[in-house]
Amino acid sequence: MAYSEKFQKLADTARSRVEEVPPEQVDALLAAGAIALDIRDKEEHDADHIEGSLHVSRGKLEMNVEGAIPDLNATILCYCNAYNRGALSADTLRSMGYKNAKFIAGGLKAYRALA
Repeated sequence: MAYSEKFQKLADTARSRVEEVPPEQVDALLAAGAIALDIRDKEEHDADHIEGSLHVSRGKLEMNVEGAIPDLNATILCYCNAYNRGALSADTLRSMGYKNAKFIAGGLKAYRALA
């Protein structure tokens, strides 16, 4: 998908500010208590998602995340299909005080490619 230059710049800036988690590390982090946060739209989540993940769409993230994840110290692994929305979400969560918000590098597609 071709994104606008402004959107891509915004996503790239967010990506430079937050930690990427390689998809190979996701299962171990989840087993250690990390929270997988699917920020895609409902129909995307319904079609496929990481087992046990929470779903809070990007459009309602700021309004609903505190009710879903009250612990500001929780390790949160944001993901979308690839990079951009996951990075933007992790960056937003960090600005809201979530110290350990990260995103899955390559998103769900990269995670599924491991199988």
